[in-house]
Amino acid sequence: MKRVFPRMGSVDLGKILLGDRAAEIAEAAVILPALFMLLLSIYWFGRAYMIYGAINHAARAGAQTAAVPAGCANCGASGTWAGSTLPDDATVVQSVNSSLLAAHLDPSQAVPSTPNPVPQPCPGAEPEGICSQASGGRFTICRNMQLNQGESSPPVCGVIISFQYPYQFVLPFTSLNNQKIQLKAQVEMRAED
Repeated sequence: MKRVFPRMGSVDLGKILLGDRAAEIAEAAVILPALFMLLLSIYWFGRAYMIYGAINHAARAGAQTAAVPAGCANCGASGTWAGSTLPDDATVVQSVNSSLLAAHLDPSQAVPSTPNPVPQPCPGAEPEGICSQASGGRFTICRNMQLNQGESSPPVCGVIISFQYPYQFVLPFTSLNNQKIQLKAQVEMRAED
């Protein structure tokens, strides 16, 4: 069977299909989708790592805000936590949300999570340490908690901020396609006097 192409003259299709050109096309048909899948997976795993870094930064900003007493600019203001000099939940929530928004992440998607291991209240701390969901925020804040549990050294009191943020992989033709995972952020910070 011969076919005539305008500029090539007469070509035998059997030679084309059994020749080197056909093998090269078949190899490209196998390799190119795998290469594109590799490039897409590098992008999506990089995006997950970027979000993980951003939520850890947001938790660190919230812990830093919660651990440092309010300055004298706020002296006598009602914006302190449980009669202490530490900032109230609204100030901490604003700090976390600002960091998430700066990274182009939606703070309303955050999910509170319990710190692991479950923290113990710091002995003799006033007010007594508690863990609760931050009012107005979607994360767990633990104040006046012992950070060095199980150690023989004197207790170190501080703050723990903990939450999870959802991430959805988009890798077609894999088991990871459209699978949601929860990236966890948990930051501890020593309280300042």
